[in-house]
Amino acid sequence: MCRVSQSWRDSPIGLPILIYSLTSLVSISLALPPTTAPLFKDTPFAAIWNAPTNVCDTNGISLDFSAFQAVTTPASTPNQFLFLFYKDRLGLYPYIDTSTRKQYNGGIPQKGNLAASLKKSISDIKQSIPESITGLSVIDWESWDPLWERNWDSLEINQKFSIQYAKEKTPSLSSAKAVTVAKQQFQEAARAYMEQTIQQGIKMRPKYLWGYYLFPNCHNYGWDKPGYTGECSESAKRLNNELLWLWESSTALYPSAYLSVGQRKNPSTALFVRGQVEEAVRVSILPRQNYTVPIYVYLRPVFHDQNNAYLDEADLVSTIGESAALGASGTVLWGASADFHNKASCEALAAYLPSTLGPYIANVTAAAKLCSTTLCQRNGRCVRKNPSSNVYLHLNPNNFKIQKRNGKYVAIGVPSSIDLNIFKDGFICQCYVGQECSKSMPSSVSKTQMVIEV
Repeated sequence: MCRVSQSWRDSPIGLPILIYSLTSLVSISLALPPTTAPLFKDTPFAAIWNAPTNVCDTNGISLDFSAFQAVTTPASTPNQFLFLFYKDRLGLYPYIDTSTRKQYNGGIPQKGNLAASLKKSISDIKQSIPESITGLSVIDWESWDPLWERNWDSLEINQKFSIQYAKEKTPSLSSAKAVTVAKQQFQEAARAYMEQTIQQGIKMRPKYLWGYYLFPNCHNYGWDKPGYTGECSESAKRLNNELLWLWESSTALYPSAYLSVGQRKNPSTALFVRGQVEEAVRVSILPRQNYTVPIYVYLRPVFHDQNNAYLDEADLVSTIGESAALGASGTVLWGASADFHNKASCEALAAYLPSTLGPYIANVTAAAKLCSTTLCQRNGRCVRKNPSSNVYLHLNPNNFKIQKRNGKYVAIGVPSSIDLNIFKDGFICQCYVGQECSKSMPSSVSKTQMVIEV
């Protein structure tokens, strides 16, 4: 049981955020394993833009991305900080077109040519990612899941073709035995494709953080059902545990928490995002390594089923705010070409960035820096002590103002002892690998004005 105080504090964006009294909460472990240091110095939480805006450029519409640490596009433009490998950009990915049933590169993994795929991926990686810089490399293969049980709905075609292939190879198989054989063949081949491809990428470009989009997935999509908690089911966790080989191979995790318009201002939205991020945190600890890999949560600035509607302040708290508070290294705001495809949509984005999205990202980024500095000696990031609490990495609007200086966002102000105690009571430190940090507060609060650059 937890005790909730009766006091309310206003978030920096004008929303009431309940602050929990943490004296009776069951905390997460006070000895979190070390984690990978941020790619951007002294930036515990980073925001990456990954959406095409070429139509806006063509129309002469200026977009303010100054709150982001990097601005990238899903297009196959080489030498980006974030490069997205779709199925036609890396090797010879076997897949089936679910609408036409046409098979490409063998269709199912066990009929693919892995050796040829790895050979082609060498040139694909060389052409796409430079050796000299750091960044994120995201493989987006969604035509099949490496676990047999998760090939449902439209992906069920992979099971059908696999069973058919098993019977073709061994006509004497009974129907039941064919399923067993097909499952084994499919999962072994799927693992080989995913495991060897990512290992090759890491070997060639070790400065990039490699992982697969949508992995891990909590599959907690019943947000509109009564009694929804957002927690991963035991079966979902069990299946994710079977992907230990993937977590051991990945140098970053890229879960996704896109919202539908029905989740707008919905109390269950934060629970949905929380479940996805918590599961990523859980699986990041499964490999027997001396540190955990970073987590970058894929989000969208618009709703995936209504791309002319933007996330408002409450939705940003439930998505970006949750991700930062739970210990993610950052967020990737992805967009499709259809999201910003004409002058009107570009003008809407141009208005949204400085009015809503930019200031909120700047606030969270600055708050994460402040908490890291005051609580973790800049050698770690602040992670919510109790994942189920509603305490966020937000600056107190009474003591800090978000402004623009020389085209960059800055947070200017002086934290009060109450502000710092909220960090102390609500968060613990996760140290960066090779660094020492301890949860300790300065003996006195400096009255000197701080300028926190984003």
